Amino acid sequence: MTTVAASSSRGVWEAGARAGYAVSGVLHVLIGVLAAQLATGGGGEEADQSGAFAQVASTPFGAVALWVAVVALAALGAWQGAAALSGAVGEASDRAKAAGKAVVYLALAATALTFARGSGSGGQTSDATASLMQAPGGRLLVGAVGVGVVVVGGYHVVKGVTKRFLRDLHRLPAGTAGRVARAAGVAGYVAKGVALAVVGVLFVLAAVQADPAEASGLDGALRALRDAPAGPLLLGLVALGLVLFGLYSLVRARFGRL
Repeated sequence: MTTVAASSSRGVWEAGARAGYAVSGVLHVLIGVLAAQLATGGGGEEADQSGAFAQVASTPFGAVALWVAVVALAALGAWQGAAALSGAVGEASDRAKAAGKAVVYLALAATALTFARGSGSGGQTSDATASLMQAPGGRLLVGAVGVGVVVVGGYHVVKGVTKRFLRDLHRLPAGTAGRVARAAGVAGYVAKGVALAVVGVLFVLAAVQADPAEASGLDGALRALRDAPAGPLLLGLVALGLVLFGLYSLVRARFGRL
């Protein structure tokens, strides 16, 4: 009986974790749409997680959807955290990645919670960076965060180009759906890596110039990309890639390894 109960509990947690990947996929699609609006000269919401949650909140069933997102993302964060602590993912580097993912998903759950409670807002990245800069060695810490984010961005690009993300899946859907999912994964990981790399560069600039406003998060990175030479075209491609990454994440919710 105990074994059956444990198996049932694991099944519930696994379903919650897979729902977390699905929520992450929807968020990336929404961010990609917001980025596309920026590229074409429109866009009122921030092109980041806060903007995506704000979009969800504005829909008729937004409050319900946000609470579902809170539970799903928290479940995925808890799953990754448990994997890191238990050593279920094997190598020390894999445990470190699982711990990092746990932090990311739990932070997303916390952001979703603020919007579900009706108190969500943007501009938090600059505020947090300003507080960090005031701490002893704060500029070095901000710079280190920036370098770390650039490295993570580069990792995403490599993972996409080499198709290493396929290791995260049990299998792909059959036929055309599988080929589309593979292509979406390649384009999605590269686009997300580029966006993260720009975020990291902005953090490094913030540390060098002692200006927290430079560290403006994903929305600021996408706007900086838009203002670069051929920026609207580049941003449009990144926006498409983010949408594709979201679609790949939906595939991972069904076929991914946990």
